[in-house]
Amino acid sequence: MGSRARARRAAAMLGFLGLLCAVLGAVMIVMVPTLIKQQVLKNVRIDPSSLSFNMWKEIPVPFYLSVYFFDVVNPSAVLLGEKPQVRERGPYVYREFRHKSNITFNDNDTVSFLEYRSFQFQPDRSHGLESDYIVMPNILVLGAAMMMENKPMSLKLIMTLAFSTLGERAFMNRTVGEIMWGYEDPLVHLVNKYLPNMFPFKGKFGLFAELNNSNSGLFTVFTGVKDFSRIHLVDKWNGLSKVKYWHSDQCNMINGTSGQMWAPFMTPETSLEFYSPEACRSMNLVYKESGVFQGIPTYRFVAPSTLFANGSTYPPNEGFCPCLESGIQNISTCRFNAPLFLSHPHFYNADPMLAEAVLGLHPNPEEHSLFLDVHPVTGIPMNCSVKLQLSLYVKAIKGIGQTGKIEPVVLPLMWFEESGAMEGEPLQTFYTQLVLVPSVLHYAQYVLVGLGCVLLFIPIIHQIRSQEKCYLFWSSSKKGSKDKEAIQAYSESLMTSAPKGSVLQEARL
Repeated sequence: MGSRARARRAAAMLGFLGLLCAVLGAVMIVMVPTLIKQQVLKNVRIDPSSLSFNMWKEIPVPFYLSVYFFDVVNPSAVLLGEKPQVRERGPYVYREFRHKSNITFNDNDTVSFLEYRSFQFQPDRSHGLESDYIVMPNILVLGAAMMMENKPMSLKLIMTLAFSTLGERAFMNRTVGEIMWGYEDPLVHLVNKYLPNMFPFKGKFGLFAELNNSNSGLFTVFTGVKDFSRIHLVDKWNGLSKVKYWHSDQCNMINGTSGQMWAPFMTPETSLEFYSPEACRSMNLVYKESGVFQGIPTYRFVAPSTLFANGSTYPPNEGFCPCLESGIQNISTCRFNAPLFLSHPHFYNADPMLAEAVLGLHPNPEEHSLFLDVHPVTGIPMNCSVKLQLSLYVKAIKGIGQTGKIEPVVLPLMWFEESGAMEGEPLQTFYTQLVLVPSVLHYAQYVLVGLGCVLLFIPIIHQIRSQEKCYLFWSSSKKGSKDKEAIQAYSESLMTSAPKGSVLQEARL
């Protein structure tokens, strides 16, 4: 009796424990998604108390700027009207450092900041040195010639004379360092002296001179503390809610974020929109596929084919015109009216006529498409590669001898890739807190429910087996009483006197 009582108590305790596990698992199934969402909302907003604030303030991801130049192989032939031939040189790789300063929290749930950037050359990652010489179009000469196209012939002749006096030519042979960070040019000093508002720069001229040790403008973005629906969205840039570079309100709008973080809880229908001061416009990337980066689930976003399409192909882009072939964007209105165009490298995703007009171009999606891999739950980028090309529209201008007989062509100058991937301790911390722990909680809730159900079956099974034992005992007891009655009757029959002849009969037997 004692052992059966102990067994009943043990089964009851296991059943109670199973009930607790099942209830706890059910509560977790209901509550864990809500708790995870609350933690994500708390930690992705721009607030000094959030986990992502230091990551937002001092980006821990090592960024690299890889620059590829198009070295013009036949400059003399181009001046005679032949098709240009280029040779890609590079990459010339720079480590990019970013940090935010002048961080000011405003009363309207926004924060204002300046983000400064600096670049350091990385010889071990580069295929070449900053002392390498590159032959490329002289942007100042050919750009100024294009601006003078519709001016009186007398002014053109004066410009030709000035170019000759200063020794300026249509093509120049400069080092990588000079092209990137600036070189002294007598034309710049002359223009700034007599036409002080023509160029937005003083002194040296270089393609990236204004980006090194400088900021990209004053951003004011929503923090998401009071109104989560607007988290990371740009409120103003340099005090403006829209720019004035383009010819339509839609193209002038400042949409999306500052390009560093996006709203969490993305779906495949989500798009990545951000404002780029370098491109002077907002850009929009679209979902392509799901993936995994270092164990972290991601969504990959890419540029749509309409990003640099002209107005004829994609009417909403009409405001960026005047346009040439589809796939390149005219950025002259925000680059001192020089005929500069922005596109994907090697004119990828553009009208094939552009790549066919220049020998040495080989567009392909593997090398020349851009992408951003973003963790969909938090909206934080894990891996990115943004690739863009800068080109110059050149042609012969009657009256300006330096342009020779150049046939109209969009001549690529260089393309660059800004890339970065989360790694090291920040990656491990992100994985542990935002992937591993939620995954453990997710599986733990179902394990608890399953374990609870198993434990709840133990007292039920014990009760069933106890009932079976009682039935067998009762059946055995009933059968035993009948046997005892039969034995007793047989014994009594032996004790009675046997009839005559029975002894002889038994003896015979």
